[in-house]
Amino acid sequence: MKVLVTGGAGYVGSHAVKALLRHGDEVVVFDNLSQGRRELVLASEFVHGDLLDPAAVRGVLAAHRFDAILHCAAETNPAKSLADPAACYHQNVVASRNLLSEAIARGVRDFIFSSSASVYGDPGRLPIREDDPKNPKTPYGRSKWLFEQILEQAATSGIRSVSLRYFNVAGADPELEIGEWHDAETHLMALALEVALGRRERVELFGVDYDTRDGTCVRDFVHVSDLAGAHIAALDRLRQGLPGGPYNLGSGVGHSVREVVDACRRITGRPIPTVESPRRPGDPAALVADTRKAEADLAWDPRRSALDAMLGTAWAWQRKREWASR
Repeated sequence: MKVLVTGGAGYVGSHAVKALLRHGDEVVVFDNLSQGRRELVLASEFVHGDLLDPAAVRGVLAAHRFDAILHCAAETNPAKSLADPAACYHQNVVASRNLLSEAIARGVRDFIFSSSASVYGDPGRLPIREDDPKNPKTPYGRSKWLFEQILEQAATSGIRSVSLRYFNVAGADPELEIGEWHDAETHLMALALEVALGRRERVELFGVDYDTRDGTCVRDFVHVSDLAGAHIAALDRLRQGLPGGPYNLGSGVGHSVREVVDACRRITGRPIPTVESPRRPGDPAALVADTRKAEADLAWDPRRSALDAMLGTAWAWQRKREWASR
């Protein structure tokens, strides 16, 4: 099958590309490199373009006959979306609409969308099920929920879709061919590992007065390679003519911010200083996935998503980057 991966130079997208290539699919990556890196592109064909440019979108879809699209390109920073909501909606809704419209016009059958646990906001219960209420607290979360709804309505145009609601993504390719690589890091584990490597002084604990076991936020972390595998399973499901819909992708286990930092200290054997800071707007106290639907429908097993296993691959990747830069 021929698959277009938008955002295929990014963290999740590059791992999804690797999984597709192993699956035997032909892959074209489309990325504007605003957040991704050319070094992470494993596909033989790369198109440098922006989804906000309709001509560029038409060009790549006209040049190939794609069977499916994995849409991973997005503005992914919730804090940034609060500072500039219009830019977030422009990138995550308008750009995505450009892609979807052209996909429908070109007869692309299957569409996999990178959504987010942010669609839930403050959940009324844990673990969170796919049919629980949606009440996003940030423009980022609302942009993901809006496009999920657009995709659902697009079924009348003949396109089949799955929305994968990522919880907190972590880890790196176990073979260390690719991994997390951002110029301005925002993810907790990567930030803690940067402190361990001496790239920054400390980790900020944003809020220590939440109603959780140690006062810090609780999050569900999932290994990026497990996440990539879910994309393949979702595509296979659509190819078999089975119904799409949303799926939670997490480990089903919650870890507090303090617990994650302690695990980073244990894995690295290095001190990681912390500083207590005020809560960030839009941060729910706890997000933990109910993954039974993905396990049942996609035969999905997040087997790499134990905390120490994720940290082990992330630490090995960061050390590899450190050695390569010397």
